[in-house]
Amino acid sequence: MSYLTWAADERRWGSPQDTGRRGTVNLLGNRKAIAGLALLALGVVSLVSVASAQEAQQGTGQPARAVRLSFVDGQVKLAQGNQVLADQAVINTPLLEGMQLTTADNGKAEIQFEDSSVVRIAPDSSLTLQVLRGAGTSADAELTLNSGLCYFEFQGGGQAGQMSVHFGSSVATTSGFTVLRIAMDTPPGSLAVFSGNVHLQIIASPTVNAAAVATDLHGGESITLNPADPSQYNVAESIEPNSWDAWNSDRDQALTAEAAAQSGAPENLGETQNPAWNDLDANGNWYDVPGQGYVWSPYEAANADFDPYGNGEWMWTPAYGYVWASGYSWGYMPFQCGAWNFYNGFGWGWAPGMGGCRPWWGLGFYGGPNIGYAPIGYRPIPRPLPPHGPISHRPIPMIAVNRHTALVNTSLPARDKNTQVTIAGSTVQALRPLPSRPVYSHETFTSETARTRPGNTGAGTSAGPPATPRSSYTSSRPAGEIVTPPSYTPPPRPAPESHSTPAPSYSPPRSYSSNSGSSHWSSSSSSHSSGSSGGSSHSSGGGGSSGGSHSSGGGGGGGSHSGGHR
Repeated sequence: MSYLTWAADERRWGSPQDTGRRGTVNLLGNRKAIAGLALLALGVVSLVSVASAQEAQQGTGQPARAVRLSFVDGQVKLAQGNQVLADQAVINTPLLEGMQLTTADNGKAEIQFEDSSVVRIAPDSSLTLQVLRGAGTSADAELTLNSGLCYFEFQGGGQAGQMSVHFGSSVATTSGFTVLRIAMDTPPGSLAVFSGNVHLQIIASPTVNAAAVATDLHGGESITLNPADPSQYNVAESIEPNSWDAWNSDRDQALTAEAAAQSGAPENLGETQNPAWNDLDANGNWYDVPGQGYVWSPYEAANADFDPYGNGEWMWTPAYGYVWASGYSWGYMPFQCGAWNFYNGFGWGWAPGMGGCRPWWGLGFYGGPNIGYAPIGYRPIPRPLPPHGPISHRPIPMIAVNRHTALVNTSLPARDKNTQVTIAGSTVQALRPLPSRPVYSHETFTSETARTRPGNTGAGTSAGPPATPRSSYTSSRPAGEIVTPPSYTPPPRPAPESHSTPAPSYSPPRSYSSNSGSSHWSSSSSSHSSGSSGGSSHSSGGGGSSGGSHSSGGGGGGGSHSGGHR
């Protein structure tokens, strides 16, 4: 870290309170004194030049928008343009515009957006974040399904701006809360709307700039495009189940179970939508500390050898150099903004910053580990130097970190809701979860065909959603209890399987064709190919909230003070 980065860090966080800090050493103050002498001896220009050179080496991209890679199972590759960033992608990676996820026959992935919208990628599939920019209601996201099968759950409401999905020569946009499934196993593809409303524009030919056909679909309807002429298509007032529908439902329930532990702290930060905050409530405690603001501490921090940067990987990116992807399941938000501090007698805690989390990518610069105050003897993990020589689209290996070194010889208090703890000289107790409330709801749909999901080792064998409507997910588990869903590995997804079971008489498909701007339809029987088959895997997704409005924001380059907080 350069002197400029350290000095900026102290201005951001301010001077800590002196309560109970006798015998500690302010490493930042010492560094400032040394750096001040260096300024007198060498001059300001030389120090600034060194700092600028170090930052240029790592890359100083423009302010950007990022979303979270929240779930990875099996082989998943991450690339950006022609550059492979990770042969094996890892959770908590910030995904930027232009990045592409490709799953192998045993791979699955999930992306979480700021407003709780999610995208789930089934095996043998590829998705590109074609456009990802802006913030809030002015944000824009354009996703391209290159191949395979994906689920899209868009919250609507405008909190994350406009969202659309491109597949083949078609573009799907939604209004309000919408759940849809798009399959490209047989181009030009098919689309099913589980809930909500979808406006579909179909380009008759890649050389045509304007949409040749436009149609609207509603919950419980599906459309299959014609390979010979995408402007001719079949719409059915029912949805054929797919083997991966159960996995999508499992992930929804995992996220909802964790959201049941919400403490309400994010509301004080102005952060109420992003599911990454839910991870914190489900995996640790929030404390409202006088003079310090909201402090979050994971359950693991009760162990003397816990290190916030002891589990994760460095991933190289073209625009920002090496960035950190935490290996902890909850490790997304606490490494993008705010600062980690060590409090004597308590251990590690994270403060998100004044007014909520301001991630580093919004500043266009990543400065390395965000450590504020550390115990005596703690050494922040070094950020790797950028690779030497021309990249030439070659994969840059990720650098794994796994260290656990106890730097304190006293026991630390347990992280539970009933134990009072002392943080920075104040006795406080963890915030308790708010009453459970529905997080997700969608309408049921009618299945044309029931199928057994091959390789399912769970109790059920139904390939689709349950027969009874699931109007909402609500958790009945006790407050504070952590639920870990079972997990199993699916077999490879075989080639698309053809089904010719006739549709029930009460849901006749309509055959559409576009001729000179007119549409004709007639009842007919149709066959529908299922996009995939295979098992499912679940893992705990998000859960909980976050807190506080004290300590300044701004992610990225934190400084490190030795001696700890009290």
